[in-house]
Amino acid sequence: MLIRGINLEVPLIQGGMGVGVSLGGLAGAVAGEGAMGCISTADSGYLEPDFDRSPFEANIRGLRKEIRKAKEIRGDKKGLIAINAMVATTQFEESVRAAVEEGIDAVISGAGLPLELPAYVPENGPLIAPIVSSARAAKVILKSWERNYGRYPDFVVVEGYKAGGHLGFKKDDLLNGTCEENTEIVPAVREVLAAYEEKKGCRIPVFSAGGVWDHEDFLRETGAGADGVQAATRFIGTYECDADQKYKDALIRSGRDDLRIIKSPVGMPGRAVMSPLLELVEKDGRKPPVKCSRCIKTCDPKTTPYCITQALIAAVKGDWENGLFFSGDNAERLTRMEHVSDVIRDIVCGA
Repeated sequence: MLIRGINLEVPLIQGGMGVGVSLGGLAGAVAGEGAMGCISTADSGYLEPDFDRSPFEANIRGLRKEIRKAKEIRGDKKGLIAINAMVATTQFEESVRAAVEEGIDAVISGAGLPLELPAYVPENGPLIAPIVSSARAAKVILKSWERNYGRYPDFVVVEGYKAGGHLGFKKDDLLNGTCEENTEIVPAVREVLAAYEEKKGCRIPVFSAGGVWDHEDFLRETGAGADGVQAATRFIGTYECDADQKYKDALIRSGRDDLRIIKSPVGMPGRAVMSPLLELVEKDGRKPPVKCSRCIKTCDPKTTPYCITQALIAAVKGDWENGLFFSGDNAERLTRMEHVSDVIRDIVCGA
């Protein structure tokens, strides 16, 4: 696959997972297999000794370290290393600019419309890509980028309702099962992109995400018009994943009945494993934050149901009682540990 003239040997992106689930270790291992590994910028410095005192500085420093780590693990292989930067975070611009300075290969952005992303990335710099859940969102972004910057996406990630974490769908549709399938959204997005590809002078690849587990899913999505796929949940069960083994074990033992559609403090619905924290919030209404690091633009510590930063940090460290464990719809299929190389081979080539 060529993306703005850059060859991606394996048409697969490992989805960004925060906090700390996909950092330099996982992203580097994926890139080492010729695919695109992705580092989540969400509180990427949570392990820095001064994180509690100076989260802003710690996160930027931690992100730089993780990008360098991923590059070292990738070595001289031809895979790409990307960041996943959430628009909803207060450090969105700073994280993107730091990653650009570190020579990141691509910037993928979602959890909101990344209308200002081109302003933070040089035109001949890293690849830029929005995450969308509808043709309408793709149209809004492309019109804005063209009008304000004369720029177009290098690729697009279409994230469907079966994905984990924050979802770009209405909660009622998620609960009622009335969301569009990716096999419907991808062709609609491709139609939107067709009007801009001639102006850009090259094809704008589309990666389909959400519910991708194996080669059958790969064939279904590419058969619907996707150029490649993005997968995340299955990479949690890899030895190379940056999360604590207790985090991985929590996902491995979870089943379909354990998954819930929740309202995140970010203000978007999300999919997560029902844990003691979510049970407490469901029962009492909220677990007031002890402190606030101002990580999310839309979060009000006086009313938020819980601190998403502390909940995700607890999870990645394996704290079942206090953690928020995001997961995709395929959590029940995660039953054992694997290596990144085996996961990629099974998805792209089949067992």
